[in-house]
Amino acid sequence: MSFATFAGGCFWCMEPEFYSVPGVTKVICGYIGGHVVNPTYEQVCQGTTGHVEAIQITYDKDKITYEKLLDIFWKNIDPFDGYGQFVDKGTQYQAGIFFHDNNQKVLAELSREKIQKIFTQPVASFIKPATAFYPAEDYHQEFFIKSRERYKQYSTNNGRKMRLQEIWKEK
Repeated sequence: MSFATFAGGCFWCMEPEFYSVPGVTKVICGYIGGHVVNPTYEQVCQGTTGHVEAIQITYDKDKITYEKLLDIFWKNIDPFDGYGQFVDKGTQYQAGIFFHDNNQKVLAELSREKIQKIFTQPVASFIKPATAFYPAEDYHQEFFIKSRERYKQYSTNNGRKMRLQEIWKEK
């Protein structure tokens, strides 16, 4: 099994995009990239821990490629917003890729170059080495299943769908 770690704003909205993808065996919401050990949601939301909300994907590389996961990632973020995603703003909601080895680094950089060639706006999403990943509290895991109505309300009103359609409509 291999890992892929992506930050795409609120992890509640990134998790379902990978949850049922063939070859993906697990998706965990959590925090990565900061200086606080075992941060809480409340600490990360303050924007002072250095962590971003992210998902860590466990996948079978014989069934799905890292490149395919990267394609899904790019189609689910606003690559031009360097200070959050959609309605969620702040450093803890920045979008980016955390690579786990040199091969992932190269593939992530190539994918960013590919996206940049499609658009005239500069891509603001980062690419960084993976550091310690801290799973979020249990109530955040599979939130779109456990709290369907609350998730539906949030995902309907956060501007994500409309912005993604605007970005990708003719690409």
